[in-house]
This record gives sequence, structure tokens and C-alpha cells, in this order.
Amino acid sequence: MRAERLTDAFAHHGEGPCWWPGWGGLRWVDMTAGDVLHLADDDTITRTHVGDVAAMIRPRAEGGAVIAVERGLALADEEWRVDPLRPMWRTDRIRMNEGGVAPDGSLYVGSMAYDQANGAASLYRVGADLSVRTELDAVTISNGIDWSPDGSLAYYDDTPTGRITVFDWSPDAGLTQGRTFAEVDGFPDGLTVDAEGGVWTAIFGGGRVERRSPDGRLDAVIEVGARQVTACTFGGEDLDELYITTSREGLAEGEDPAAGSLFVARPGVRGKAVTPFAG
Repeated sequence: MRAERLTDAFAHHGEGPCWWPGWGGLRWVDMTAGDVLHLADDDTITRTHVGDVAAMIRPRAEGGAVIAVERGLALADEEWRVDPLRPMWRTDRIRMNEGGVAPDGSLYVGSMAYDQANGAASLYRVGADLSVRTELDAVTISNGIDWSPDGSLAYYDDTPTGRITVFDWSPDAGLTQGRTFAEVDGFPDGLTVDAEGGVWTAIFGGGRVERRSPDGRLDAVIEVGARQVTACTFGGEDLDELYITTSREGLAEGEDPAAGSLFVARPGVRGKAVTPFAG
């Protein structure tokens, strides 16, 4: 299977895609530009600047969005007026990275050091009351997280480990009993889980997205026309389109010309509806 290139190389570091009907389809981020991108029905793209960094975006139950910015979160209302919350840390060595929303509406969002220092990052759980607790510490590049269709399992990538970890999950206990779901040939980045429980993982530097069945078996590969594949999400009216973001961070001028483009594939399965953040 091969993904179709949907846009020009519009982003420097495309990441964090999310499809939500309430905001008119697909939004994703140009992370280090600090911009939220929106793909309109006529395929035009608009940018909204939200800060020095925009790491991921998800809808809020009461409308608008929650956005991970450099040192914490920001809330955007339905007019896209952005209200940064109190920073979650002071150091300028660490920035926010990817995240996702659990079945109970809590937000799981992780960090990484700018120099990618080993064990310098964390994964946080943010509740509906905006309280924050550290769910995992001593991670390096906290990346994709998503839940099984029944909500009992959470799949998570700490990219340099080269593996996808699966946890048991419940609203009270959070993430427990972490174990290896699959070893990856490359660097697992963002991920999403489809309605059948298949886990789709962007392979950064590998030019592909891989699907693993619920038992961890590799059963589909989507080739992407850019090496630095960062994340993927299901969208479209029937949730049957897989949108794929890419990056040109660290590339020379003219190297990998499609890097930074948005791609789409139609893999023959559907995604799950996104759970909005309850905060």
C-alpha cells in the first residue's frame, strides 16, 4: 500500500494530527513553528499561531481545543482565542511532545528534552479539573499514545526504545502492567488504534506506517513518500482515511522534497471516534 501526497511541503515539522467534525475536519501542528494547521474542504490550509511550540491538539468536550505548547497546555475557545495555562515546568531544556485523550476524557501528554537526553522526559495525566500527575517518568521522547476500542489497553511509544509498549488501563489506576507489545525495526513515533484494535505506528526515518494486529503481528505497511513520518490519525466522514504527517526537521534544502507534506491512505479499515478532553 502507498500513501497519496495530499499537500505540498507545507510544514517544517508536521505532527499531532486529529480529525474532529466539530472543528471542520483535520487539524495538525507545525510543531517548532508553533502553529496549528487546518485542512479545509476545498483543500486549502490555514495556520493559527499559538506559541513557540505547538506539539499536539485535541478537541475539548465544551468546545474549542486543548493544545500542548512548549512548557504545558493552552486552551482555545471556539473562536480560536488561546489561553495558556500555568507552565508545568520552568526549565527551557524540556518541551511538550505528543499525547492523546483516554476513554474517561483525561489527557495524557508527554515531553522530551531538546537535546533528547536519555530519561529526561515524562508522561503526564491531566484531569478534567486540570490537575496534573506524572504517569511515567524517566522516558526520553514521549510519543504516540492511544487506547484499544474497549478502553482496557493503552499503547505507547517512547521512541528511542524501538518498541511499542502496551499497558492495562482503568480510570482509577491509570497505566499499569506495562509490557512490550511489539519490537519495531526503526523509531516508533505517533500512533493510532483502529476500530478493530489494530495499532498503526508512524516509523520516523523509515518512510512508512505499520499496522499490527491486536496480537502484535505486523500485517500491513503503508509506504510514505517522505522518510521522516511522524504521526497518523483516522479521519473523513466514515473514519476510513488515514492521514499521515511528516517532517523536514534537520534536512538540507532540497533533501527529501516531499518531507513536511500531509499524506493520506485508505487502508480498508476504520478508525475510532476521538474522545474529547473533559477539561
